[in-house]
Amino acid sequence: MTGEEYLTKPKQYALVHNKGSSWTSNLVVMKALPNRLSLSRYGFSVSRRVGKAVIRNKVKRLLREILRLTPLEPGWDIIFIARPAAAGADYANLKKSVVGLLSRARLLAREHEEVCLRID
Repeated sequence: MTGEEYLTKPKQYALVHNKGSSWTSNLVVMKALPNRLSLSRYGFSVSRRVGKAVIRNKVKRLLREILRLTPLEPGWDIIFIARPAAAGADYANLKKSVVGLLSRARLLAREHEEVCLRID
């Protein structure tokens, strides 16, 4: 992911958090808001309740890698909020949770959604 694919300013996070739609799983909460751009931007929120710095950074690295490999529909600002259970989750469980949320929100790119449906 390049730098332009991230939400970086507190105002951007606040806008998505306050006005965006929300989807939840046991590991992650996802909030999304249309942004009228040609790309989707991501943000991650991992609080101290998830664990110490090493664990929080591990969860963020896993989420970044999952999103790097998952093609999405363009034009969305998305925030992923890790729940404390995410600290003990492995890559496969976290990916299943994130892809499930993106699918429920209809934010997966069409060709990727068809592949996921065939696998499950």
